[in-house]
Amino acid sequence: MNIVRAEDYHVPVMLQECLEGMQLRPEGCYVDVTFGGGGHSRAILKELQGAGMLYSFDQDPDAAARAPQQPCFTFIASNFRHLARFMDYYDRLGQVDAILADLGVSSHHFDAMERGFSFRDETPLLDMRMNNRAGLSARDLLNSYEEEQLADVLYRYGELKQSRSLAKLIVKARSVAPLQTVGDLIAALRPALRPDQEKKLLACIFQALRIEVNGELKALEELLEASLRVLRPGGRLVVMTYHSLEDRIVKNFLKGTDDSAEAQIYGTARSAWRLVTRKPLVASAEELERNPRSRSAKLRIAERIR
Repeated sequence: MNIVRAEDYHVPVMLQECLEGMQLRPEGCYVDVTFGGGGHSRAILKELQGAGMLYSFDQDPDAAARAPQQPCFTFIASNFRHLARFMDYYDRLGQVDAILADLGVSSHHFDAMERGFSFRDETPLLDMRMNNRAGLSARDLLNSYEEEQLADVLYRYGELKQSRSLAKLIVKARSVAPLQTVGDLIAALRPALRPDQEKKLLACIFQALRIEVNGELKALEELLEASLRVLRPGGRLVVMTYHSLEDRIVKNFLKGTDDSAEAQIYGTARSAWRLVTRKPLVASAEELERNPRSRSAKLRIAERIR
């Protein structure tokens, strides 16, 4: 059995910036909703003492196997969309000092070819599920969605203008034989893959499929709404995104206003957040050199004011 070191499983992006943004206190209560390889969580745990507590979420069974065993740590094997329900169970609603969400796909997922997240190897089955024991896989989706559904997924989540022609190629190929592997999908799309744009186009297609398979954007919206119930006034929300769709949702949420009838009539609507970072933080040149996967990361930090 090959043991993957924690530091190789996933290199935490903007680690120091995240920790500083959370304003950690030794006896504080914190939530890391994306445990992944555990890099951020382990760094947080080093700062806790006494009554300090960290709750970490991850739906991937691989992540659960790496969770540390410490009195001040609780691992929750679930999607972070259920944040409020679990914090209610642990009697922590309105008591959490900071929530960290590193929305990027773990380096391990891209490197573990059998998971089907990457197009660097054409042999893996098309899976892409964060929890590979539940839900529809990318293979199921590609072979069952109607052409219009496929085009919609590629357009909305991959921002691909040629989504209809790509969907048509997929449907044509699967009419001959089901698409099973990454190679099958690439072969189906080959007529649309220009050599100078192939990698960029495939990256957008794989992103779209992964988002649909895992319901990522809906889960993010539910997480953000739950943060208002979970954080105490003055608590911090620290969110790192890796593509424009996620970042737009986070940005708009933090700018959100009170939409009650009274607020709209009397013009008293105001955001529930104070932006700690007016513009998102990005990785330093030194970090980019050390960890190229940090190049698309954007870190937004906000403080709950009501």
